[in-house]
Amino acid sequence: MELRSFILQSTSTHLFPTFTCCVKPSFQSRKMNQKVFKLSISRRMGLLAAVTSMLLAREGIFNTEVANGFDFGFVAPDQTTEEAGSGVRSHAQALLQVKDLLESESWREAQKALRRSSALLKKDIYTIIKSKPGSERPQLRNLYSSLFNNVTRLDYAARDKDAPQVWQYYNNIVVAVNDILSRI
Repeated sequence: MELRSFILQSTSTHLFPTFTCCVKPSFQSRKMNQKVFKLSISRRMGLLAAVTSMLLAREGIFNTEVANGFDFGFVAPDQTTEEAGSGVRSHAQALLQVKDLLESESWREAQKALRRSSALLKKDIYTIIKSKPGSERPQLRNLYSSLFNNVTRLDYAARDKDAPQVWQYYNNIVVAVNDILSRI
């Protein structure tokens, strides 16, 4: 059988579209009228398809080795300045502890630790910058931008295993972190 036409009909009685297709009659039954088949997709079938695909693909989706560059932790949008202030020093220290991994040239592990600690530090510094008066914000934003641009460059240099660039960007990060901590 051959599909002749495929028409989408919108009706107000269904929540999902109803598909209509006309089937070309076979050679033996030319005199028969064309048959019209209706295929309606129910919510139950859609849900079943979605759940099945999630179950089949869970190894690829939920595997932490595949998604090591992403931080799936939920961030509280109502983080206070005090919470951010108390966390910024520990997260900055964790960012600077990447030095041990860089010295041993464990590039992958250094990238993972860098991404993990920089994400938390970024959130804390941003919260603190929002709470500062308008006159202090531009300086802090420039330092914030400089710090995280160097973090990104360090990540790329570690990926490329370019040791001189890695150390240059690490030293820039140390300077930027010290500047930010002194102004907060």
